[in-house]
Order: sequence, then structure tokens, then C-alpha cells
Amino acid sequence: MKKKELLGLFPQELAEELRPLGLPAFRSAQIFQWLHRGAGFADMTNLPKALRTQLEESFVDQPVSILEKRVSKLDGTVKMLYALRDGNCVEGVLMRYHYGYTLCLSTQVGCRMGCAFCASTLGGCVRSLSAAEMLGQIHCANTLAEEHVSNLVLMGSGEPFDNYDEVVRFLRLVSCEEGLHIGLRHISLSTCGLVPQMRRFAEEGLPVTLSLSLHAPNDVIRRRLMPVARAYSMDEVLDACRYYIEKTGRRVIFEYALNEMNSAPEHAAELAGRLRGMQCHVNVIPLNTVAENAIQGVNEAVVTRFMQELEKRHISVTRRREMGDDIDGACGQLRRHYLEEQ
Repeated sequence: MKKKELLGLFPQELAEELRPLGLPAFRSAQIFQWLHRGAGFADMTNLPKALRTQLEESFVDQPVSILEKRVSKLDGTVKMLYALRDGNCVEGVLMRYHYGYTLCLSTQVGCRMGCAFCASTLGGCVRSLSAAEMLGQIHCANTLAEEHVSNLVLMGSGEPFDNYDEVVRFLRLVSCEEGLHIGLRHISLSTCGLVPQMRRFAEEGLPVTLSLSLHAPNDVIRRRLMPVARAYSMDEVLDACRYYIEKTGRRVIFEYALNEMNSAPEHAAELAGRLRGMQCHVNVIPLNTVAENAIQGVNEAVVTRFMQELEKRHISVTRRREMGDDIDGACGQLRRHYLEEQ
């Protein structure tokens, strides 16, 4: 029988799950606290040994471990390949900023969205991750950091809204006071633009930063880059962003990977026209070249000119800080190389 992951349960759910063991109420609270410190059953030294053995036989404590890690010589960024209990693997990137550690974590094994510039989607989506597996990525990262991770970006492999229920459970668990207690305003969630889920998420009362992978100024270009654009037009996606801003009071971040198809001055002007008046920010990303597709990046002069065109039209814009370039820092690359070697 498959063992249940205790890490993905809320305190009251954990107490209910352990009720058949006849434990006093304080024991389930102790176990919850241990789990959310990243401990395994064997580490729970204030529990009787017999109970620890019983838990080990029936349940899963930490469902994720580090299979491989690479440390950048450029900036200290750590790229991790996580092993899951079923033999699958996903990636995470641990980045150090002046305000603390940020972890980029995955929500699925692979991705089925099919974006043309992304390595994560090349093998499709194997399965979605559980809330426990998302939490487990943080606990693994915390073993490598000088201080605990304080900021999260759900921008690794997978489309978070394609795994909606488990992602929302994760967000509620990671921010709960008894657990890691990471503030929701310190969490960013990236979506390619699943409009119904975006609108549903606006109603959840979770004030995370919504990042939309836009990558184009119009539907014609976006459909060439992102299959999801065939289902939802830019007007629909941007209306959903405005709804999110209205419901949460949070600005939306637009991710824009510059490449040969979307980087001309007229593209910047068109983009600015669509975003004018919206509480938003554009995050320009020089494209990482993926050998398996033919889309090419652009040079520094093109990046600078594109940003200047947005700025003179009063659109807030910055360039994403590039980290871990020497360690396959972009999502999907390390996992793909690992699988090819097996």
C-alpha cells in the first residue's frame, strides 16, 4: 500500500490521520512542527522510539532529496536536481540576494504547455507534484543555505495553474504560522495565462505576486511562441490580469523573453499601448538559447533599445538579473541533461 505524505497535511488533517494510533493531541502538533523544519521521523527525538518506528512503517516524512547540485562560480547560485520517491526528478535554483535567499521551485515533472523557448516542456508533463513535494524542495534548499529561504518563485518546471489544487494547498501550508511561515507577499507565481484559473485564483485571498509569461505584444506572435495563446487571446489574458489587480491590490509582473520575433522597437510600442494604465511591471529576459528549438536570442543593443522604448512610454521595466549561467541555470536544462545520460 502506498504510504501517505504527512508533510502535505494541515495540522487538523494530520491529527485526524494519526488518530487511529491513539496519540494525545500534543503529539500530532509535535510531528507537524518537526516535519515543517525538514526533519525525518528518525530525527524526532522527543517522540518515543516505538512511535517513530510506527510512523516510518506507515507514512512518508520528507518526499524529496537532492540527487545532484551545481554551484555557480560566478555568483554562488545553486542548481539542484531533486529526486522524488517514484524515480522522477525536478529542478530548483537557490539564489542569494541582499535581502536573503530566494528559491525557484517546480510544480510539475516537466510541462505540457509547449512554449517554444522552454526546455522544461520538451518531454511533456510526466505528472503534477503534491504540496508535500513542493514543500520538500524548500527543506532541501534550507540544508544548503546559510539562512532559511525567505522568498519563493514558482517558476521552475511546470505550469502552476495546471496543478491548481495542490499549488493552492502548498501556498496555504508554506505560509501557515505553525509551519515555515513564509509570507505570501514574498512569493511569486508564474503562469502562461490559463484564464479561468487566473480568475479563480484572484478569489482565493492569497496576495502572492502574479507573474504572467507574456512574451509578445500581440496574438499573432504569441501564438507562434505559446500554444496556450490559441485558447486564450491577449485581451482575455490581460483582462484576467486586471481582475487580479482589482481583487488583490497587487501589481502584475509581465515576463518578456526577448528573441528575434518580439524585440523590435515597434513591438515595444505595441506592448506599451496594451499595458498603459495597468498596475504592472515588465521583466525583460534575454532568451536562453535551447538547442532543440530554432528561436534565437538577441544582442545587448537590442535589449537596451527595447527597454528604452518602454521607459519613454512610462512603462516600468527592468532586466532580469541573470544568475547561474555556468550551471544550466535556466529551468529544464539540468534535468534534461541528466535524463539523456541515463
